[in-house]
Amino acid sequence: MGRHGVVTSGHYLATAAGFRILQQGGNAIDAAAATCFCLNLLEPHMNGLGGEVPTLIYSAADGKPHAISGMGWSPKALTIDWCKRHNIDMIPGDGYLPACVPAVVGTWALAVAKFGTMSFTQVLAPAVELAEHGLPMYENLHRMLRNDRATLSRYPTTQRLYYPDGDVPAVGQLFRNVDFARSLRLMCDAEKAAAGRGRVAGIEAACDAFYRGPIAETICQFIAEHPIADASGGASGGASGGEHTGLLTVDDMADWHAAVEDPVSFHYHGLDLHKCSSWTQGPVFLQQLALLQGFDLPAMGHNSADYLHTWIECAKLAFADREAYYGDPLFDDVPLDALLSKSYNDARRQLVDKTASMQMRPGDVGRGVPTHAEAVDLRADHRRAMGLPPIDPDDGSSRRAATGDTTHLDVVDGAGNMASATPSGGWIQSSPVIEGLGFCLGTRGQMFYLNPNRPNALQPHKRPRATLTPSLVTKHGKPWMVFGTPGGDAQDQTTLQFFLNHVDFGMDLQAAVEAPYLVTSHFPSSFYPRHAGLGCVQAESRIDPAVIRRLRDRGHRITTLRDWDEGSKVMAIRFDADHGVISGTVSPRRQVGYAIGW
Repeated sequence: MGRHGVVTSGHYLATAAGFRILQQGGNAIDAAAATCFCLNLLEPHMNGLGGEVPTLIYSAADGKPHAISGMGWSPKALTIDWCKRHNIDMIPGDGYLPACVPAVVGTWALAVAKFGTMSFTQVLAPAVELAEHGLPMYENLHRMLRNDRATLSRYPTTQRLYYPDGDVPAVGQLFRNVDFARSLRLMCDAEKAAAGRGRVAGIEAACDAFYRGPIAETICQFIAEHPIADASGGASGGASGGEHTGLLTVDDMADWHAAVEDPVSFHYHGLDLHKCSSWTQGPVFLQQLALLQGFDLPAMGHNSADYLHTWIECAKLAFADREAYYGDPLFDDVPLDALLSKSYNDARRQLVDKTASMQMRPGDVGRGVPTHAEAVDLRADHRRAMGLPPIDPDDGSSRRAATGDTTHLDVVDGAGNMASATPSGGWIQSSPVIEGLGFCLGTRGQMFYLNPNRPNALQPHKRPRATLTPSLVTKHGKPWMVFGTPGGDAQDQTTLQFFLNHVDFGMDLQAAVEAPYLVTSHFPSSFYPRHAGLGCVQAESRIDPAVIRRLRDRGHRITTLRDWDEGSKVMAIRFDADHGVISGTVSPRRQVGYAIGW
C-alpha cells in the first residue's frame, strides 16, 4: 500500500524499475512503459520487444478510460490464397509465418507521448541498464532454458545468446543482452538527435528508429535471408513443414501505427468495467458478467458447486460467442451492443441447466445462429481430415498449445492515473533471436483462421484476435481498479473469478488472488493447433473435494491440478480516493511477480 503510487508486474526487477520512474517524478504511464521494457528483457520466455501489449489507461487529465491498440497487423503478403498455394491449412505456432508487426515500441511511444510526462530515453533507461550490466539469472528462466534447450537450439542466434558458454547460465549468474541494449540505445540516439523539437517529436523520432529506420531494416533483412522450418507443421497438421523466409517487409513495418480507441464497457454492481475491443478476447469478460448478474452469486456461496457450475456454464456461452463473432472490428462486423444487451443475455441465461452442457452454443443476434465455430473448429471428422489432434483430451493439455506465455503489469499513481497492460509474444521458444537486435519476432498470427467466411479470418494488415486482456474499472467515472494476468484463453476466466471474489464475495485483494481457481477448455484454443475439450475443466486441488465430486456428478469432466498449479498470475491495484490509499497485490503463483507501494 502507498499514497504516491503502486506498481505490480510479472517480475520484481521490472516492478522496481517502474517504482523508480515514479520516484523520479514520472506518472503511471511513464512507469508502465519502463516496467514493460524491463519485462521484455527479464521474461523472454513470456514476452518480448517483438511481441504485443494491449493496454488500458485512465487519464486523470481528461477523466476518461482509453484503450491503446497494442497489436501489430499481419504482413500484406500473407493471405489465405498464399496459404492455400503453400499447402498450409492452419497457421503454425512458431517460425516466421505467424509474425505480425511488433507492437510494443509503438504502443508505449503513443502512450507516453499522449498521456505521460517523460522522454522515451528516461523510460528506456532501466531496461538499458539491466541489459548492459546484467540481470541475475533466476530459477524460472533457468528451468525453461534447461528444459527447452532442444527447442531453442534450433535457432543458432538464440543458442549463442542464451547459452553463452555452451550451457545454461547458473541461477544467480549475471546474464547480459548487449544487443537488446543496443536496440534501445538506437531509439534513445534518435530522440537525442531530435532535441529542440519538443518532447513529443523526440518520442516520435525514437519510434521511427524502430519502425522506419535501422531496426526495421535489420528485422526484415534477417528474416528474408535466414529461412527456418515450422516445427509445428508437417505431420502434426497445419503448416507444410517446409522452410519459409519471413513475409514482413519494411513497408509493413513503416505503415503500422498504434492507435487510441474507446474501450468496450459494461456496468456491473455500481462499477464500470472497461476492456479492449474484439481484436482481443476482452469483451468475453463483460459477456460473462452480463449473464452472471442475473444470479444471486453470494447466496450460492464462494466456490460452492452451485456457484462454480453456474460460472462455468456462463463461460461456455460467452466463449461460444467469442468464436462466433469476435475479430478485428476494422474488418469484422462484431455485434457487441447486441451481445451485451439485457434482452440477449436474459434469453441466453435460460440455457444454464442443472447439468454440464457438451455443446458449443453461439447465440443469435438477429442474423441466425452462426455455425462456423461449431462445424469448422470442433467437428471431429474435419480435424481428422486436417491431421489435427483429438478435440477433447481430458488431461488438461487442451488449454494451450503455444510454447510461450504472457506476463502483466499495472501501475497507479497518486493523481489517479492508471495503466494496465498485458505484454506477450516474441517468445524465444517460437522464433529465432534476430542477429544484432537481441529479441525475436512474435507468432500471434497463429490465431487467424483460414476460413474466409468467418470473423478473425486472415486478411492483409489485419490484427489477429488475441487472448491478451487487461482490465480497468471506474466508479462514478473515477479511477477504481486495474488488474490482469497471463494465462492464454484462461485470462478472462481467472481474472473474472478474482473480480467476483473481491466485489461479490467481499474478499480483500490478497485473498481474492490467492483463492483457488478453475478454468474450462470447452471451446477451441486460440493457439495452434486449436485443441478443444468439450466439458473439460481444470481445477486446483485446494477446491473442496466434495465440491469437485458434485461438479462431476453434474457432468463436468474435471482434471485436478496441484494446489497452486493453475497457470495464471493475477495482479491488481485499487485506488481508494476517499482515503488516499493505493493498494496492490500479486498472486504467489509462479513466484517472481511483485508489487511495491510508496
